[in-house]
Amino acid sequence: MDGAPPPPSPSGLSAYVAVSQLLGLTLLGTTGAWLGRYRGGMAWHSPLQFNAHPLCMVLGMVFLQGDALLVYRVFRHEAKRSTKALHALLHGLALVIALVGIIAVFESHRAKGIPDMYSLHSWCGMATFVLYLLQWFLGCGFFLFPGASFSLRGWYKPQHIFFGITLFILSITSCLLGITEMLLFNISDSYSHFVPEGILANTLGVLLVAFGLVVGYVLTREEWKRPPLAEELALSMDFKTLTEGESPGGGSQ
Repeated sequence: MDGAPPPPSPSGLSAYVAVSQLLGLTLLGTTGAWLGRYRGGMAWHSPLQFNAHPLCMVLGMVFLQGDALLVYRVFRHEAKRSTKALHALLHGLALVIALVGIIAVFESHRAKGIPDMYSLHSWCGMATFVLYLLQWFLGCGFFLFPGASFSLRGWYKPQHIFFGITLFILSITSCLLGITEMLLFNISDSYSHFVPEGILANTLGVLLVAFGLVVGYVLTREEWKRPPLAEELALSMDFKTLTEGESPGGGSQ
């Protein structure tokens, strides 16, 4: 009935989303505490420019990317077009912030005479960013802007979902590699002695994994997926009719 309130969220969904946000804010706070307490803070045109890199990557490639993936679970009954736009906007914001972090590390390396792109972290991180950018462009082209046929969108959607989750996992993995590399680069002599900086950075790594697990759990619960709205069901039926070679009235074409 028109004007009726939307049905409530499935049991447990709101709690898990709340936990994910609490974990996300905590990992951002932990990153800031690490950089501020032990790495001297941040300033763009200074020797501290590098510190913008880990903060931007955690904020963009983990927290905002995770929230972008949760959009279709949180906004379950809003218009699909609006939900798509928010999904694309959060991913686009994550890309911009991550780009700032990449610029920071390259400029910092150049100023200090440090080679670029020699470590496993840099290889995985750059590959993840490039693939994430490609995923965003393809997603906008297929789902947000007009032009792609419904059959083509239906074919690409499973690939988009798979690579979206895969890139989220790769982003967290790259961050874990970066944390380890940064610790070994800065406190290699004392890391094994359980110094406070090492414990705090290890805690950040655990928070990253926990955030990824909670987001992944929400995404993979079948009963928590966004229910199709009436117009989506109609399009789905039209697509099924076309692929089965039947006319809308039930006769064969």
